[in-house]
Amino acid sequence: MHPETHLTLHHTRTAELRAEAAAHRLATEARPPRWELRIRLGWTLVEVGLRLAAPTPAVAP
Repeated sequence: MHPETHLTLHHTRTAELRAEAAAHRLATEARPPRWELRIRLGWTLVEVGLRLAAPTPAVAP
């Protein structure tokens, strides 16, 4: 392949990859953050675990 043709193809592919990266970046910024759900779920699981591990109160006769 001619060197100039190879360089032109390389520049074209680089531009395509940068455009894809920019589109992906915009898509991830537009999506609502999932970490909030993970935090809520994590604390809920901690609360359930603590309730399961806590001793049951003695029933008065």
